[in-house]
Amino acid sequence: MTERGDESKGFYKLSLMQRIGYGAGDMAQNFVFQAASFLIPFFYSEVYIFGGDPGKSLVRSGTLLLVVRFIDVIWDPIVGAFVDKHNPRWGKYRSYLVLAGFPLCVLYVLCFIRVGNGSMIYACITYTLLQMCYTLTNVPYGALNASLTRDTDEIAKLTTTRMVMANIAGFFVYTGAPIVLGLFDGGKLPWDLIGYNFIGSIPGILFMPFIPYVHKAIGKKNVFYCAGVIGIIGFLMIYAFSKFGLVTNDRGWAMLLANFVKSTGMSISTGYMWVLVPEVISYAEYTTGRRIAGIVNALTGLFFKAGFAIGGVIPQWVAGFAGYKSAEGGGGSSLPHNSGAWIKFILCYGTLGFLLFIYCFTQTKERVVMDEKEAENVKVSDLWVEFVRNGPLRVIAFYFITGFCAMNCTNTAVSYFYDMAGQKPAAQEAVRWSIALIPAILFVIMIIIIAMYSLTDDKIEEINKEIERRNHKTDDAELA
Repeated sequence: MTERGDESKGFYKLSLMQRIGYGAGDMAQNFVFQAASFLIPFFYSEVYIFGGDPGKSLVRSGTLLLVVRFIDVIWDPIVGAFVDKHNPRWGKYRSYLVLAGFPLCVLYVLCFIRVGNGSMIYACITYTLLQMCYTLTNVPYGALNASLTRDTDEIAKLTTTRMVMANIAGFFVYTGAPIVLGLFDGGKLPWDLIGYNFIGSIPGILFMPFIPYVHKAIGKKNVFYCAGVIGIIGFLMIYAFSKFGLVTNDRGWAMLLANFVKSTGMSISTGYMWVLVPEVISYAEYTTGRRIAGIVNALTGLFFKAGFAIGGVIPQWVAGFAGYKSAEGGGGSSLPHNSGAWIKFILCYGTLGFLLFIYCFTQTKERVVMDEKEAENVKVSDLWVEFVRNGPLRVIAFYFITGFCAMNCTNTAVSYFYDMAGQKPAAQEAVRWSIALIPAILFVIMIIIIAMYSLTDDKIEEINKEIERRNHKTDDAELA
């Protein structure tokens, strides 16, 4: 544990309000990006009817969500380099919470406006711009984490506070969205879906505050191993209970129990992973002499979004090719199809998201940033150079894409899960695979990936102290 006297060396202590303020930024992104990732696959296929053909909207919209990721390969490195090279007047990183946060919320609303007979051109333009603007918000927000302090204990507390607030926002997205949409649709509430999502939201809020203590007791890797195994058990329970007919209301307790177990493993696996990002930023600074936080966060953001996109596409493609039909094509659904209800809902969540961005902006301040002389030399190509050179960064990049693929795969599939009784057997089995078996396989891969992570807590503490020793030597030499 570092002492308060080390604050002059970059090991700053953060107040509770600073941690909550930073967490408000993740909360805002959940109300916007998380909600969009969860709801757009369903909205495009069931409400918007992407392309105007109910029989093809599922596969067509899934293709759009995946194709946009190819733009990220070009756009994300540009944003990462831009953020590292520039110093806006309101702060190197926090400025973008306002400058990019406002257009992000506007585009969020535009994505849920139905134009024409499911216009593919309009959807492609608005969704692509939403993703690009999200990058311009998320990359500097992620870099802001590593700029607040070098203290690993403080970063663990900061990450925990951030993820508790993200999970609270997740509750309002996954549980609140069906309720608010139903109320705007005249009070028609899908109680099975609401109950399932409510139970799934509890572990992230209940257990995340204790993870730093578990981390200290059993070690960082063991936290991820345990969470992964718990998640796999939960996914297998969901599949088995659904396969044997325990989804119905009279046996709903079994499915809720399975979801609680699954969500415990998933919320820890995909929530606590963010504590690793400042570590690989420090490792990059230790080995290269440059603290390229924007570049590193652009790379992790690229894999994070790719995982979300692939996870959202899997249920659409698997179910679509298995013969799943949208509501207008004769199938069922668990969320309303009233486009007016969707607009009211999105306006509420978009406004709340922007207010949270403003609060995050007022409570945060960069303290550990790259020297301006070093920033001038940052290039777009640094992203892929760092990816090749930085082994721990590669590990967490692959962990990110796998973890968030599993997360969004199961979360997207649940929208179809509770009303699949009217579908043919092959389509029902496709939904079961999407909500349970495919994520379980991905969790096995996650455990294998995290086993390759080489940065221990002691190693990171040693690296951060060495960086500060170098910095002070440089300062002393310049003064002399």
